[in-house]
Amino acid sequence: MRAILYTRAMGQIATPNPTSATVSVTLRINGEERNLQLDPRTTLLDALREQLALSGSKKGCDQGQCGACTVHINGQRVLACLSLAIAHQHDEITTIEGLADGGELHPMQAAFIECDGFQCGYCTPGQIMSAVAMLEEAARQIPSHADELSLEEIRERMSGNICRCGAYPNIVEAIRHAQTIGKKGRS
Repeated sequence: MRAILYTRAMGQIATPNPTSATVSVTLRINGEERNLQLDPRTTLLDALREQLALSGSKKGCDQGQCGACTVHINGQRVLACLSLAIAHQHDEITTIEGLADGGELHPMQAAFIECDGFQCGYCTPGQIMSAVAMLEEAARQIPSHADELSLEEIRERMSGNICRCGAYPNIVEAIRHAQTIGKKGRS
């Protein structure tokens, strides 16, 4: 059975070439090297979800607009649906599954639970991954020089992550809570 794809931009039906070549790709995910055979056009999100069964990163819009697929690549937040897997062979990739330290939740994960920063939970992994990176960016004074993140600044920095349930007040509260925990841990 051959898959048939409909391309919206062209309004045409395309049939993938069954003889298309795969390439060997080695990805370092959550501290572990993983060897895969992939079509070179495979997105990082599809490699994570379909090849490695790391389903925490969600496929929301598949267009880079919702943030549900946010992962960290070399410590920076990246939308996995817009990134080709083959482009990240020498990078350190962290998914929501790799955020916890063994059995201990990351402070942001714990804050989301404590502050009820989720409803349906679909966007939660992307929200958490984005929030962790956002606090690290703020600590390095990128792009703002504010010591304390205001509610407005948190909302602005998190604007690339959409929650269709409207849990934003609790998400912002969870981020503020995790920021407080992080400051206590550093002092």
